[in-house]
Amino acid sequence: LGSQAGGRGGIVAHSRAEWVQCDLGIMATGGITVPLYPSLLADQVAYILRHAEVTCVCVDTVAQRDKVLQIRNEVPSLRHIVVMEGEVADTDPALLSLQALVARGTAGAYGSLLAARLQALTPEHEATYVYTSGTTGPPKGVVQTHANHLFMVQSSGVILGAQEGDVDLLFLPLAHAFARLEAFLGLYVGLTTAFAESIEALPANMREVRPMFVFGVPRVYEKIYARIQATGSSGSALKQKIFAWCVAVGQQVSVLQQGRHALPLRLRVQHRIAHQLVFKKLHEAVGGRLCYFVSGGAPLAQDIAEFFHAAGLLILEGYGLTETCPALTANRYNQFKFGTVGPALPGVELRIAADGEIFARGPNIARGYYQCPAATPEVSLEDGWFATGDIGEMDAEGFLRLTDRKKDLIVTAGGKNIAPQNLENLLKTDPYISQAMVYGDRRPYLTAVVTLDLDETRRYARTQGIVGETSEALAAQPQIIRLVEARIAQLNRQLASYETIKKVVLAPTDFTTEGGELTPTLKVKRKVVTERYWAQLEQLYQGS
Repeated sequence: LGSQAGGRGGIVAHSRAEWVQCDLGIMATGGITVPLYPSLLADQVAYILRHAEVTCVCVDTVAQRDKVLQIRNEVPSLRHIVVMEGEVADTDPALLSLQALVARGTAGAYGSLLAARLQALTPEHEATYVYTSGTTGPPKGVVQTHANHLFMVQSSGVILGAQEGDVDLLFLPLAHAFARLEAFLGLYVGLTTAFAESIEALPANMREVRPMFVFGVPRVYEKIYARIQATGSSGSALKQKIFAWCVAVGQQVSVLQQGRHALPLRLRVQHRIAHQLVFKKLHEAVGGRLCYFVSGGAPLAQDIAEFFHAAGLLILEGYGLTETCPALTANRYNQFKFGTVGPALPGVELRIAADGEIFARGPNIARGYYQCPAATPEVSLEDGWFATGDIGEMDAEGFLRLTDRKKDLIVTAGGKNIAPQNLENLLKTDPYISQAMVYGDRRPYLTAVVTLDLDETRRYARTQGIVGETSEALAAQPQIIRLVEARIAQLNRQLASYETIKKVVLAPTDFTTEGGELTPTLKVKRKVVTERYWAQLEQLYQGS
């Protein structure tokens, strides 16, 4: 298609084998891949394609094709649109199917040209521009090199503990740097990568392919946890007692295993019984041969990690940013501490600044931001150190514990520094709460905007004779408002007085990417939520 070395090729598609094939194809020609989330709106796609000066874009479905066609006149550099699914009519010369592209490449005498392009590539060449999800402004294109990714797969491969042929189930969007690492690791280690059909089909796909490894974001584990807790607290009093006993046994086992202690015979027997009564169903639901989950992209609540381990399933949490391609730290299957994001990866250095900010240095630090020279000095320090913008602390064994984003820290009117993400993670462990955003900077106390978990709230409403099936209808019911307030009051007992959530706004609908409240990686856009519920939040402080 006339692609030049250093030219940009975009991908707007859901995670699938063809996504990886197109990614490798673009890079093999000496090109630079620009991944875009398929959930992005047309104007957001136009901004990134135009900013990155993309000449060819690969899409998966008719809907994505039409989205690009809608804005192609706004992207002067765009010449070709390659469609992964189905045949494409010849009426538009810019359009062709991936099948047709492969046929043209196979029939053409491109072998020597391709070999020359590959031979000219070095690790220092740019491989991809990964645009940030834009929680604080327009997305910036992070310039990642082949060397960044080579280092990352080699460093991560050392600690993965996987063997060639092991199965991983990939469902995260490949525009997310975390999912891209999973794809590259699969190639490096020799994993058999199964691509989930959709997030909705994930439970069925887990049972079908029986993965050894699953990479996910905390929202996935929060959903599973909430569902299990809701199931355990329902049913007869006897069933609830059995569930509580099994969890208590699992917690005892977890504590001993974390301390590398042997299990007493009686506890081993009890654990087998607990597994048969409760935990076996959970293991079967994830395929029955899972070695561990990997969690990244946002902080995971410690309670959730501990519960899964009590059930015999290990979640290993790591940490990094798009600018670190994407990991800095990770818990290992044979070296982990819940509530931390693990020690630094081999070859990565960390230090904590005087104000608690985490600085990092290593071969995985990206080169900067494409066509955004003013942004690079904000994060690049002397001697190759990178300022993450995150606050944390490191223990004597080198395990890193995250506190919060530097810009997100809340300072109350009483001068208390509070990390909202920790509180939000706690709120989301409640089965009736789906999402939460804590508010209260320079205020006398904390408040929050919370959304309902629709499935669990519906179940509760039916048992209480409360009318309403939609989130909007239920959120307006006084009984549901009192239920949420009571649940939050219960959670507040775990917190210091200055951390407690005094009042809440119950949002009529859940936060979504389509609604603009969540980034494509399912992080809450605080600015959007605050602006949307500003009036209601202000009312919570009237007369305070």
